[in-house]
Amino acid sequence: MHLRAAIFDLDGTLLDSLHDIGAAMNHALAAHGLPVHPLADYRRFVGEGVRVLVSRAVPAGQEALHEPVLAAYKAFYAGHQLDHTRPYPGMLELLARLQGESLKLAVLSNKPDADTKRLVQALLPDVRFGAVYGERAGVPRKPDPTSALGVAAELGVVPGDCAFIGDTAVDMDTARAADMYGVGVTWGFRDVEELQAHGARVLARTADEVLQALSGAPRAATPP
Repeated sequence: MHLRAAIFDLDGTLLDSLHDIGAAMNHALAAHGLPVHPLADYRRFVGEGVRVLVSRAVPAGQEALHEPVLAAYKAFYAGHQLDHTRPYPGMLELLARLQGESLKLAVLSNKPDADTKRLVQALLPDVRFGAVYGERAGVPRKPDPTSALGVAAELGVVPGDCAFIGDTAVDMDTARAADMYGVGVTWGFRDVEELQAHGARVLARTADEVLQALSGAPRAATPP
């Protein structure tokens, strides 16, 4: 395997978390007298941070309720984020296999940092991640490459030796901006067309196909 590291998105990539996210936001909306959304709508709402999630879920003209809804969402989600959220099929086995290949592993999400760390610790406790980060104050969210490049540096690898695996345009844009090998997974929250349009180098429909994609990644150019 030519790659030395793999950075994974969390929601929609490693974890099937849509039910708990949607339930928490619908609880917050209903608590403020706002209409709730079908669970499927949250596939389009998530991926760009919790404040963007709120702005998409709250009806136009109700911007004054963004902060109260955000607070209600965070409070409910903190106690219910493990109700239904589980790793996608094959992901635990994939991560174990990659560890066996001596690949350095990391998680980088636009989910709040505390929630990201809590879910990884609870649901992926046996994986030796070299870095686990969500959205942090003072660090631009994906698709800005700053956080991905920072993770690569923390892992001690150059970006060209690193894969970025995710399920949304945000993830593929991050991979391109950071000069990483973008692997788009098709079981997450967005469709194949979106992943292709945003520069996925390869698509994976199963965990086994992620392993094949990483094994077949071209060797990065040697720096001059």
